[in-house]
Amino acid sequence: MTVKHLDSGEILRQATIYNGIANVCGLTADDKSLDAKGQTEQILAKVDDRLAKCGTDKSKLLMATIYLTNMDDKPKMNEAWTAWLGSLERPARACVSTPLGSPETLVEIVVSAATE
Repeated sequence: MTVKHLDSGEILRQATIYNGIANVCGLTADDKSLDAKGQTEQILAKVDDRLAKCGTDKSKLLMATIYLTNMDDKPKMNEAWTAWLGSLERPARACVSTPLGSPETLVEIVVSAATE
């Protein structure tokens, strides 16, 4: 089987597809002045875009890993997350606290989804 690479850069790919599973790289918000909910909303719009480029969508999510710089932001992040998913089945998910790429980056999200 062949690994398909999407939007390759010098450091990483935006997504890889192998064996019917799309793995999307960690995504962060462009507007770092937003709170955790606003950053999450921006990230989830990017997730939608990346999944579409992989030929899938959020209804086929398998796993999400959400990184927060501060667990106090989890309720705000969850507001955006649950609104985005609506009535869809929830994927497996982990949410962890860790320093991210910059002090202004409050949220980073990594997802995988079925493509078939």
